[in-house]
Amino acid sequence: MSQNDNLSEIDIENQHIIDNNELSIWEALIPVIVLMGLLAYNIFFADGEWLGEYSNQYILLLGGLIAAIVGFKNKVSISTMLAEVWENFKSIFIPVCILLLVGALAGTWLVSGIIPAMVYYGLQVLSPAIFLPASVIIAAIISIATGSSWTTSATVGIALIGIGTALGINPGMIAGAVISGAYFGDKMSPLSDTTNLAPAMAGTDLFTHIRYMALTTVPTIIITLIVFSIISATIDTSGSADISGLLTEIDATFNITPWLFAVPILVIALILLKTKPLIALATGVIAAAVFAFIFQPEILNELAGSKISAITNSIFTDTAIVTDNETLNELFSAGGMIGMLWTILLIICAMVFGGVMDAIGALARITKVLLSMATSIFGLFASTVISCLGLNTIASDQYLAIVIPGKMFKKAYEDRGLAPQNLSRTLEDSGTVTSVLIPWNTCGAYQSGVLGVGVAEYFFYAIFNWLSPFMTLLFAALNIKIKMIRENYKTD
Repeated sequence: MSQNDNLSEIDIENQHIIDNNELSIWEALIPVIVLMGLLAYNIFFADGEWLGEYSNQYILLLGGLIAAIVGFKNKVSISTMLAEVWENFKSIFIPVCILLLVGALAGTWLVSGIIPAMVYYGLQVLSPAIFLPASVIIAAIISIATGSSWTTSATVGIALIGIGTALGINPGMIAGAVISGAYFGDKMSPLSDTTNLAPAMAGTDLFTHIRYMALTTVPTIIITLIVFSIISATIDTSGSADISGLLTEIDATFNITPWLFAVPILVIALILLKTKPLIALATGVIAAAVFAFIFQPEILNELAGSKISAITNSIFTDTAIVTDNETLNELFSAGGMIGMLWTILLIICAMVFGGVMDAIGALARITKVLLSMATSIFGLFASTVISCLGLNTIASDQYLAIVIPGKMFKKAYEDRGLAPQNLSRTLEDSGTVTSVLIPWNTCGAYQSGVLGVGVAEYFFYAIFNWLSPFMTLLFAALNIKIKMIRENYKTD
């Protein structure tokens, strides 16, 4: 899962899928083609600045307008479209609040010395030779324990980006390692809501789903670790030789003490105790503010006229702590809540586009066409994967990328004698993990916003995420561990 909300809160599995028999497949694809074309132009020819800083947001809204015009032509009322967009807005209320709190968390954890302390001790423990595979493992452990890739990125992910950057490692590599580990843990954790949602859609139970999913997930994470180990052994880092200088500068700027780790430990403990993410993160912000008063009074005095003002600024606006080291100056800056507004606007605009596409019946139409093309068992798996990838791109939401294919393909799997865990595993292998690879998807926008690394920068290095769909297709193509309901049913 991403947000670690309960299924009862998002109520996504009961969502009604809108069908529109009057809509042709070509009409359904018009908004998608326009959207993809404009986004490609903006990325490859305009350096992301075609319409200014918020180009992607404007393009998503334009795609929504095109979808609305197609809807009008096919007798879909504006009230229906607005109702579906409103449902999408309601579904992102918690994620948006989490994003705002993560911005506040980054600011308060900076001025309190928590992030500098993580960097300070991490530099002494994690060498470049093991950093990337170690990051995968650390993120995986935290994500399995919490059931949340979002929590993992907002805590250890931020720290690992800081440590790795100080060591001179490409931030894209670090973000890819963190995301790979976080989504492995997310998939395999019984606390994750997508891990609960996928078997609910397919008609199997949670632990059967996890055991069956391990068949493709474990080989994928092993390959990921091997690749990152090779990368770590071959990269040329510039920061490793200057660690002593970095440590001295951090120690001179902040009051560094192991006591500062009490705050992140508290946040992780609250998540493990199944505390609501909003409460856990808010607690982390408040505790960090208190620690800033206790451990970093000089920093607060330097940042603003009063300590209260410095704390308030760190929560809401930009904060920068200046040192004599340029690398540390880049690390020791945070945007607060206002730094998350670009990401939040991207998510909102994506929900407009996805909501209109759902309201006019385009999502269901595209998925049905993919289902009709599945003439073999491998074709059924491939159609499911393509459907999940497409919905992550079009609907911009990983829950819909699980729910819609889950409902649409369930009977087809049963008709071919396939056990339901085949569908639930494929939904996770292609729906859950690829959401973070789409810049305007809620997960892609969140991860790039929190880690401060663009999707294009970490895409290639999020090895676990893009390799997972290929692994599930490989198992299907070679008929490896494809569980059948009826033993006498012949596979292709």
